[in-house]
Formats: sequence, C-alpha cells, structure tokens
Amino acid sequence: MAAGFAELVGRLAEAMGQRFDAVKTGPEGGILLRTSDGFLFAFLEDPTQVSLLQVQRLLEEVGSVPAHLVVLTPGRLPLAIGAEVVQRRATLVEAGRFQELVRELGLGEYLGDEPRPAAPSSSGRLLPSAHLLDAVMQRGRTWLDWGVPALALRFFRQASTLKPEFAPARTGIGQALLALGLASDARRTFEEALQVQPGNLEARLGIAAVLGAEGHVEKEIESYRALLAEDPTRLAARAHLIAALIAQAHWGAAREEIARMLEEQPEDPQMRFLHAVALEKTGAVREAATERDRARRLGLDPAREGALCVHLGLPPPEIPKEVPAPSSSAPPAQGPTAPAVPASARAPAKKRSAPKRPAAAPKRAGKTRPAGRKPK
Repeated sequence: MAAGFAELVGRLAEAMGQRFDAVKTGPEGGILLRTSDGFLFAFLEDPTQVSLLQVQRLLEEVGSVPAHLVVLTPGRLPLAIGAEVVQRRATLVEAGRFQELVRELGLGEYLGDEPRPAAPSSSGRLLPSAHLLDAVMQRGRTWLDWGVPALALRFFRQASTLKPEFAPARTGIGQALLALGLASDARRTFEEALQVQPGNLEARLGIAAVLGAEGHVEKEIESYRALLAEDPTRLAARAHLIAALIAQAHWGAAREEIARMLEEQPEDPQMRFLHAVALEKTGAVREAATERDRARRLGLDPAREGALCVHLGLPPPEIPKEVPAPSSSAPPAQGPTAPAVPASARAPAKKRSAPKRPAAAPKRAGKTRPAGRKPK
C-alpha cells in the first residue's frame, strides 16, 4: 500500500471527525476502520485487485456484529463486486464520488489538485465557527441527497458536536439513521430535536416517517395529513404525504395531492411526471401521455426519468430522438419536490429509498430535453 494513500485515509478520518475503536489491514492492503457506533469503513486503494471472495468475507465479518459497511475507493469496483456490496445494503463510495468527498474536505492535493485559495465569505459578520458549521451541514445534506446516508451521518454528527443544541443537525442525524434502517435510533433523535425546539417541522416529519418504517403506514399518512390540517402551505409535509401514498399504491389519493402541489409548483418537471403516472394509474391514459410530454419539455432529463421509473417499478421510458422547443421560457420551480418514494424517511427494509428532503436525488442542471410521446 502506498504511503500517500495511508496518509489520505488518516486525513479523511480526521476531517470527518471520526474516532475509531479498531484499525487493521483489509483486502489487498486496504485499511479497515471500525467505529464504536457500529460502522466499518473499508478503504481500498486499488479495487481491481480485490476479489469477490474477499469482499464476501468482509461482508460476513460485518454481518457477525451490529455494523454497517462503507466501502471507499478512488477507483471503480468490478461490476459483480459492486453489485454484491449494494445488494447487501452496504454503502459504496467510488471513483467520482470518492474524489468529490476528498475535495469537499479540502484534501484535493492528494488527487493532484493545485492548492485552492480560501473561498470568500458570503457574510463577513459570521464567526469562523459559524462558517464551519454551515460547511459541515452542507456536506451532510449533499451526501444524504446523493443517497449515501452513512457519510451524511458522519457530518451531521460532526455538526452536532460543534453546536449541541442545533436542531437541524439533530434532525439530519435522524434522517440519516432512518435511511440506514435504524428506526428506533432515528425516533429517539427526532424526539431529542423536539425537546430542543418544540414544533420543529423536520422532526415531526421524521417521527411520522418512523411510523412508516415500523410498518404503521396508515398512521404515517394520518400524521402527514394532521400537519397539513394545521397549515396547508407546508409543501414539505405534502411532498412526504405524496411519497407515502405512492409507496402504498394509493394512486387516487396521490393524484389529488399531486394536483394540489402543482397549484404551487406548476412547472416542476418531477411533479409533472408523478402526475402523469398517477393519471395513468387511475385510467386517464391520454392525459397521462400529455403530462409526461410536458414534464420532458420542462426539463425532466432521460436519466432522471429512468431513475423515477425504477423507483416506481415502471418499464424504462421510451425516449424520442427529436428535441422540442420549451413550452415556457420560465425556469423550473425551485421549491420542494415530492420524491417517487420516500427517501431518507424510509427504512431500506421497506424497499423505499431516501429525505427528508423532498427531492429523492440531488438537483442537477437540466440536460438537453428530449421530446415526449404524442397522445394516443
């Protein structure tokens, strides 16, 4: 193992505020770091030198104790090995994602980057500790949005250490725990957040999501409706309600809630796509085709549409070759968007993906927009 890689691992652990109970050599000179809170971080310098058998043994080792495996590597694991890691509910951070993590933590020189000057402060009145807290929280949200709750949890816990009474850090911890399937731990964290800040919406949404993760789905839906009864303008609550209804295949009720959401966000492409699916599921096939067409014109790129289809168990979309002119010059709405299935609000055991941020995936700039199918 190269000395530079070992040093990088040490710097990453330090930057993430990690404290490890055990350190040992892993497959093909990799480094295994175990934490007291049940995580095993496996750093692999050259993933092409790791065999499927070695990874299976590592997964068996994790399975023998309460732990969650996180595999980090600057390269890309062979397809069969990567699939094995993901199927066993471990977290995989490879290639571009690994490089993004390194750069986010200011360690780009280990990737050959030139030293970058410090970014100018957006507000000269904030203390350095406040800037650090903002940066750590942003990292946590980014990794949660990217579907890597194990890393999001590290940053949210770091933020909570920096400011113990900071409610957003506590709710972030709860969301990450829930996305990892640790429902009871998540509930306790959300309850702690409510003690610090009674009425915190994210914490109340989190407790409702815990009900769903524990199998009390109808109670979860009732909780979202209660939040909306208090304040119908809570778009985040409506987004979670839509996600829960879709996850239970309550398409009629989902269609009504999506229509209400579209009153606030008429040009949100993902909401338009979900509306199209709800229309089709409730028998309005022609309207569904028109609505999906509109979603594409508003900026729903093929990759995102394909991901939504996978979440919803739909066949892959047929992507036309021609590109139409946008129907409106206005930019897509930037408000909360309902995920196809609950994101971090859902436990993996329920086969429902991760938010508690309404978006199920990170918001990216729209790509070239393909045309949709013509109505039948």
